[in-house]
Amino acid sequence: MRLEKCWFCSSTCYPGHGMMFVRNDGQCFRFCRSKCHKNFKMKKNPRKTRWTKAFRKTAGKEMVLDSTFEFEKRRNRPQRYDREKMAITLRAMKKV
Repeated sequence: MRLEKCWFCSSTCYPGHGMMFVRNDGQCFRFCRSKCHKNFKMKKNPRKTRWTKAFRKTAGKEMVLDSTFEFEKRRNRPQRYDREKMAITLRAMKKV
């Protein structure tokens, strides 16, 4: 299940929710709800809109250095397939 980030407020966009706006040049913008989409169409700056994550970071309200952010970055990185590791894992599963 792929969780996208809302372009405006940086919250998670679950599958089947929100909307996507594709510009003429092909750039895609995902929005979690119509509120974000309307603000984007009105050309509002997310850094000046008080309820967005971008505002909270620029205003110093939200922690910039947090272990959960590092964990989130590590989780999205694709892992290389290792045949030996898979064989060892399957053998361990059979023992249990």
